[in-house]
Amino acid sequence: MDNKKSKFASRLFTSLFALLVCFSAVFGAADYAVDDTVSVFAGSDADIPSFVNIGEFAGEKGSYTVPVSVMGIDLKNISVSVYDEMKLIPGGMPFGIKFTTDGVLVVGMGEVETDNGFVCPAKDAGIQIKDIIKTAGGKKINSNEEFVEAVENSNGQPITVTALRGEKELSFKITPAADKTDGRYKAGLWVKDSTAGIGTVTFIVPDDNTFGGLGHGVCDTDTGVLIPFGKGNVCDVNISGVARGKAGTPGELRGFFANNETGVLYKNTVCGVFGRFSSLPKNAQPPIPIGLKGELVEGHAEVICTTAENSPTVYDIEIVKINRDSGENKNFIVKVTDERLLEKTGGIVQGMSGSPIIQNGKLVGAVTHVLINDPTRGYGIFIENMLNNII
Repeated sequence: MDNKKSKFASRLFTSLFALLVCFSAVFGAADYAVDDTVSVFAGSDADIPSFVNIGEFAGEKGSYTVPVSVMGIDLKNISVSVYDEMKLIPGGMPFGIKFTTDGVLVVGMGEVETDNGFVCPAKDAGIQIKDIIKTAGGKKINSNEEFVEAVENSNGQPITVTALRGEKELSFKITPAADKTDGRYKAGLWVKDSTAGIGTVTFIVPDDNTFGGLGHGVCDTDTGVLIPFGKGNVCDVNISGVARGKAGTPGELRGFFANNETGVLYKNTVCGVFGRFSSLPKNAQPPIPIGLKGELVEGHAEVICTTAENSPTVYDIEIVKINRDSGENKNFIVKVTDERLLEKTGGIVQGMSGSPIIQNGKLVGAVTHVLINDPTRGYGIFIENMLNNII
């Protein structure tokens, strides 16, 4: 009798263990199969396995947090972004960027030689490289000259400086020091107030000529900080040549700014720069549908970019890896396969950032960064990540 009970208990335990393993497998498979972020068009179903019930969410444009449940048990919450279906004009043409900052970016520190030795008033006050100075001596600061003037007019008395460090606004008291060489009062730091460069247009909105480009933000080369945008404009660029990329040394498009202004900039974000053209560029193509990240697949795609001939050209690439839950501007990896582009540039070079990526006739994203050790490969950004930042 005891032997029968023992066998029954053993079978019961084995059955329960098997059931537990089965449930774990189902939940694990569901968790793995469902991305943490999903993009869909309004009125369509999310690309979710049929055995997972994501519940109901509004089918209108916007962002929603949706619980994922399996067999009535909540597994996790996912973020569902709903977009209106739209068509955009693919870019591929180069453009020049010129803008001034909102505040000045601290890019370096230096000591001031005084009669009593070397000092760094800014460092002593607690200011750090990458801080963005907004005011000094009660006045708004938007240029190097304005900051220098505020420091020199202090006559060596403490001045209040407000600065952004990340999202936090801080206040400092700087006591400028008189330079032994010229007698001028100095704070002991270097600041940056403007920038210029070349990028590629990703898309243009047909209705109002609003555009997005670069696919990543304009950052200070020394600190890597996103440069705080004040105001800016764009102009045409004439591409004069290409420095080919090679392993360890990224190449670049070489060109010069035209004297004309073709539009304005209004935003610098980690997902690109945005602005509005005064009129549609002469080499603009017809609009095409956008494709969301759920439609992206590994395999053949195309990139549109401009090299030395100053005309946007379509080249073959391969999408080799996709990470749908990745960050803001490094969402998938592309490889240049077109021998024509490899011959001209060696792959992806600086200035090609923003080049639109087309797959199955849809605008799905843009080139953002080159892989330094392999210029034939680079990162791409999902088109919806750029669209999220356009307003």
